[in-house]
This record gives sequence, structure tokens and C-alpha cells, in this order.
Amino acid sequence: MFTKQLKKEVEPIIESIYNDPFIQGIIHGNLKKEAVKHYLKADSLYLNEFAKIYSLLIPKLDDRKGIQFLLGQIDFVMNGEVDAHYTLADYAGIDYKAVIEEGEWYPSSDHYIKHMYYNACRYSDASFTICAMAPCPYVYQQLALKIAERNDLEGNPLKPWVDFYCTNMDELIGHLDRWVDEFSETASDEELNILRKNFVESCIHEKRFFNMSYNIETWEGY
Repeated sequence: MFTKQLKKEVEPIIESIYNDPFIQGIIHGNLKKEAVKHYLKADSLYLNEFAKIYSLLIPKLDDRKGIQFLLGQIDFVMNGEVDAHYTLADYAGIDYKAVIEEGEWYPSSDHYIKHMYYNACRYSDASFTICAMAPCPYVYQQLALKIAERNDLEGNPLKPWVDFYCTNMDELIGHLDRWVDEFSETASDEELNILRKNFVESCIHEKRFFNMSYNIETWEGY
């Protein structure tokens, strides 16, 4: 399967993210509070746009089940994934609603979301955009599974964050994989290369997003 090849290729990137300071802070329960705040300010805006990009894919689909699935994902992104955000906010001792009102686009998050929007606007088939979006849930799932497998999280205040991504991504990832694999069966070599490029680049964007949060990246630093 094409998506299996993609996942094998990006495994070193995910392992690298695992060893980066943001995820290590989650593992040890000592993530910097300012890094959490920076992450939430960026990710709240990112998730809003992520949901909007799902809506852009609906006109590209003909099947009712696919449309229903996307509508369900829009609801999950807007209402379900905030549970993980609340875990981080509680850990940092900050008011989540107040923080997201101060949401900002920093260089790395800005670049990432524009990467997705470009594909949504450039290509008629949803698979190109999906390959740019799929690494978001996939990377989080794989990081959470690695954390849970390799570490004793008993007493870790960030354990609910890990548990959330261990258990809530399977259906979404499976659906996205089937979408891309089906398209890849008749795709040209040029199209396959674009799909691959989108997936790999988004995994790199995920790494940069976490580092952006930990390093308190702003536009003033450039």
C-alpha cells in the first residue's frame, strides 16, 4: 500500500520529534509552561483552519459517506480535540479560553497551514490535500503510542494528553489512508511524487510546530 510506504519513509522524522524537547517535556511531565501557552495560542488557530480545509474538500467528493465523514471530522476538530488542549492548559495553570483569544500565527504554523491551503486550492482531487493533512493526526498518534510504550506515565499530569492521541485517531487515519491508497492505484508517477512530497513535508512541518512552541518562536526573531 502506498500509505505504508509513506509511513515507513517518515518514521525517522517522527523519532526525531519524539526526541525533541517539547515531547520530552511531556514525557517527563516538566514541559515549560510558556511553551504550552505558545503552543495553545498557535494550535487553536491552526485547528480552526484545519476544519475549514476539510470543508473545502467536500465539493471534491461524490460519495455520501465521504462527505458525512468529513462533516464528522469538522465537528471533532472543533469540539473533540479541545480536550487535549484543556489538559495542557490545566497543567500550565492557565485559562484556556483566555489564551486562545490571544491566538497568533507564528512563522512555522503560518507556513504549515498555507502548505495545506495551497494543495486544497491547486488540485481538484482531495487526495493531494489529504496527504498534506494526514500527518497531523498520524504524527500525534505515533508520538503518543511511543510515549505510552516506552515510559511509565503514572503520576504524570500530561498522561491524559497521551491517552487522548493513543485512542482517538484510528478511525480518522484509516479513512484517510484508504482515500489515498485508492487514488494512488491509478495515479501517475508525477502525481504519486506530489502525494509523497506533501506527506513528508507536513511531517517536517509538525516537527517545526513543536519546536516553534518550545522555542517561543515569533516573527520578531527573524
